[in-house]
Order: sequence, then C-alpha cells, then structure tokens
Amino acid sequence: MPTRHLTRLDELPWQRIETVFLDMDGTLLDLHFDNHFWQEHLPRRYARRHGLSLREARARLAPRFAATEGTLAWYCLDHWTRDLALDIVALKEEVAHLIAVHPHVPQFLAALRRSGRRAVLVTNAHHGSLALKLRRTRLDRHLDAVICAHDLKLPKEVPAFWQRLQGRLTFDPAATLLIDDNLAVLQSAQAAGIRHLLAVAAPDSRQPPRTRADFPLLADFRLQAPLPLSDPSA
Repeated sequence: MPTRHLTRLDELPWQRIETVFLDMDGTLLDLHFDNHFWQEHLPRRYARRHGLSLREARARLAPRFAATEGTLAWYCLDHWTRDLALDIVALKEEVAHLIAVHPHVPQFLAALRRSGRRAVLVTNAHHGSLALKLRRTRLDRHLDAVICAHDLKLPKEVPAFWQRLQGRLTFDPAATLLIDDNLAVLQSAQAAGIRHLLAVAAPDSRQPPRTRADFPLLADFRLQAPLPLSDPSA
C-alpha cells in the first residue's frame, strides 16, 4: 500500500548520505508556475493565434501533451516551439513573475554546503526553461553542479538515465539522496539503485498536498538543527 508517512529532513540518516540530487520544478521551485503556464497561459495564447475558444484550444493541445508525457519531448521547449508555432521561451517570460522558490529551500541548500555534502540539481527542464529559472532565483549559487537531462538524451523517468549520469558525475547510489516531486522519476531512481528517496508532498502550493505515495513524503525543507558534517568514511 502507498505510504502516508511524512518525513522531516532532520530524520534522514545523514551520516550515510554523501550526495544530494535535487529536482527543480515542483521540488525546489513551486510547480504553480509550470501548471499555470501549460494549463492556462499557453492554451490562451494558442487560442488567440488560431482563432479558437479556450475550450477548443485545450481540446487540441491535450492529446499532443498526452502523447509526449514522460519523454524528453514533453520537456523540450524547441519541440513545442516547432509543434505549436509559438515562441515558448518568450511566452514563459510573460509569466516569469510567477516563478517562486519553495519556502526554506535556500536555507536548506546553505546547510548542505556547510555540511560538506555535494548538492546537485538534476532536472528534465529544457535549457531555455532552466536558464530563465536560474536567472530569476539564483539557486545555482548554492549548487555544486547542474545536470540537464537533455544533455544526456534521456529523461529521468528512464532508469538508464542514472547510468548515463554516472558518466558525468561519479556517485555512490547507496550514499545518494534524491528529492523529487515526480513519482515516476523516483521509481526510476529506485530501480537504478539510489537508496534514499523522498517525494515532495506539495509540488504546487495552490493545490492540496499528496496524502499517499510509494515513497516517504517531504512536507517542507525546514531544518530544526544543523546538518551533521559529512563523513565519507562512515
């Protein structure tokens, strides 16, 4: 049965964790921006371009979105720019004021750095979206590396992604923590041997939080105490 267990970051076995992989959209950043863009803003712009009602635009877009879900094309802004004949990056800029960092994320990233652990952003986001969000949030200042799935030619939902990642960034799966809002990605990482896995309970702050998942649920990024120092020999 899916778990309802809510986990605090303080409860993790930090002495056994050396590397922390962090998703971006829905994990470090509020998924409201992306949900609003794909469900509201883009359909309205598509409707205006083609002289459609909003309902007609959504009806045309829905099967296109469904056909690419879970593939790299779904995350590829170049793909959608070609397919929809719209400048997707420019449209995202129109609502960029909605990009927001989840509460306590900067403090958590700073605590990771002080503890000596490696903090790596591992995202399916296309370079155009990634650049926009990092420019507005400056989260990369707190990270040791940023890995874009488009450079590895596979989405994180595919277990082989994690093997390819080893070619870019050597890590011990048994000493790695992944925090992600996408349950399919967590399942993929689990299949690839990553031991410590957390699902974000509330990816979109405007939506009700999850109550069940196959992984421990992380309610927020608050820390009640400093993280213990990393000890690779532990």
